[in-house]
Amino acid sequence: MNDKTTISASWQAPAGFLKDRVVLVTGAGRGLGRAVALACAAHGATVALLGRKPDALTGTYDAIVAAGGAEPVAIPLDLAGAGDREFETLAGMLRHDMKRLDAIVHCAVHFTPLIPLRDQPLEQCLAHLRVNLAAPFALTRACLPMLEAAPDGAVVFTAETHAFHPAAYWGAFAVSKAGLGTLAAIWADECEQAGKPRFHVVVPGPVATPQRAQSHPGENRAALPSAESVAHAYLRLLGPEGRSCGSLPLDIVT
Repeated sequence: MNDKTTISASWQAPAGFLKDRVVLVTGAGRGLGRAVALACAAHGATVALLGRKPDALTGTYDAIVAAGGAEPVAIPLDLAGAGDREFETLAGMLRHDMKRLDAIVHCAVHFTPLIPLRDQPLEQCLAHLRVNLAAPFALTRACLPMLEAAPDGAVVFTAETHAFHPAAYWGAFAVSKAGLGTLAAIWADECEQAGKPRFHVVVPGPVATPQRAQSHPGENRAALPSAESVAHAYLRLLGPEGRSCGSLPLDIVT
């Protein structure tokens, strides 16, 4: 998992690139998740929007419909409190309502202000692990039969720079994100014989998102790549060209 493939965020998907595909995006109410959901819909996908805040999901839903995209499905769910029953119910709903699932893009994130490990409470640590690592695992597991049945199924996990380059004060957040690389590698190995779904780990780098505003409050956000520009690189992984990228950490650059 130390190799890297660089995908330019300036790459532009052809029109209808994801036509007839169904994509589930977590954290779809704001930030990178919203941008990825909008980009998928703009390129032909029917998108299932998963997020903690119904109002934020409604905003993404309305934006997709207003832009002429296929009518999405909004799924309010707090990943911090969801268990196997909730994830299996969600998978059953997708199977019933959407009839198929071609990809999951995991963008949901739990982040708290940076502090030393010695000051990080256990419950805060567990919350990071649950939302950033355990929930992506459980959701992928629940949806795996549909992803295996898809002609070109794909799962994309969103990691973070400090997951691969640990630094002081990043604590449980970095630890939880670091686990995604191992998770993707194990999934890929177990699914190798079937050849699908594909598993990818994206390391976007600095992006102008709400999370970045929390971790770097004094930064000039105007100088950072937008979530919308980075979302185009995600599209490349979700389409046929993603087959050549393998299950590796990926740097997203402009």
